[in-house]
Amino acid sequence: MTTFDSREKAEEGRFALDAENQFKARARRDKLVGEWAAAKLGLSGAEAAAYAQSLVAADLEEHGDADVIAKLKKDFAAKSVDVSDHQISRMLAEKMAEALHQIKSGA
Repeated sequence: MTTFDSREKAEEGRFALDAENQFKARARRDKLVGEWAAAKLGLSGAEAAAYAQSLVAADLEEHGDADVIAKLKKDFAAKSVDVSDHQISRMLAEKMAEALHQIKSGA
């Protein structure tokens, strides 16, 4: 195996690890955002946990954040909870940073 082949294999491994960590971070972010949203919706305990999991599942429907944002907006509107698009976007960003930190620290 040449040095080039070794480097290529290492890069492929790094890319796969980065993709896996990104997937884990999105799922963890969705769970954290789901917990925040559940509190806003007046849910607690098992209901809050189930809601957070439903948000994780919603993120698997299509690429990007549109599916998560649509679910949050629909659920907030159904319960007449006033949360702006900006608040949702900000929370997604904050919770993604928190999720990445948790993954890097092994939490």
